[in-house]
Amino acid sequence: MLATDLRRALDPATFARECLGFETLDPWQEGCLRWSGRRLLLNCARQTGKSTMASVLALHTAIYRPGSLVLLVSPSLRQSGELFRKVTDLADRLEERPALVEESRLSFKMKHGSRVVSLPSSEGTIRGFSGATLIVEDEAARVPDDLYFSVRPMLAVSGGRLILMSTPFGKRGHFHNEWTCGQNWERLQVKAAECPRITAEFLAEERASMGEWWYTQEYECAFVETEDTVFSFDLIVEALSGEVRPLFGG
Repeated sequence: MLATDLRRALDPATFARECLGFETLDPWQEGCLRWSGRRLLLNCARQTGKSTMASVLALHTAIYRPGSLVLLVSPSLRQSGELFRKVTDLADRLEERPALVEESRLSFKMKHGSRVVSLPSSEGTIRGFSGATLIVEDEAARVPDDLYFSVRPMLAVSGGRLILMSTPFGKRGHFHNEWTCGQNWERLQVKAAECPRITAEFLAEERASMGEWWYTQEYECAFVETEDTVFSFDLIVEALSGEVRPLFGG
């Protein structure tokens, strides 16, 4: 029994299969669950399962890292509730659910001290937390930049891990910046066509219905220009030069 539990503690993919009922995992899901780094970007099409995999990691961290703090950040209160519900639903699948000493609509604390807290996108509400073991930012392309920059210092002392996961939402914001030029990130991209649970017939219908701009963003993980853009992002970047003295600000 001890050896079995040790194997589950060391391998979240084994934990997902044996404890949570995920009989088959896509290759990218295996990679996500077995990720051992500190910074992970998930650029995934809609309905590919990114929130579920992040919830597995959140629950696994809380169970097997006593005293850990797991923060789930989302753009809105509704989305925060949905992501937290995924974690609690997974906990309900366990043969023996962890004993809780505190539980509310958006947080719980386990008997061994681990906490999972889900927060809506408000820079003011998140500043009170520190020493995070794992931070998951859901729909990161729609989370304000000021919140993202408030989150990062929480990992300075703890050496905790950070996951940004999202479907793209234009060439803007911290998710786009980190995906295109951020350093020290591991990156996973999952297009809808790569997900065995999404049929080609459904995608063909979506492309015809949504149009190319929405389809490439929602299902092909593309960072596309906003429809009302006058100058493209790439054109603006090409116009910048470090050799030109600025007129204002030094």
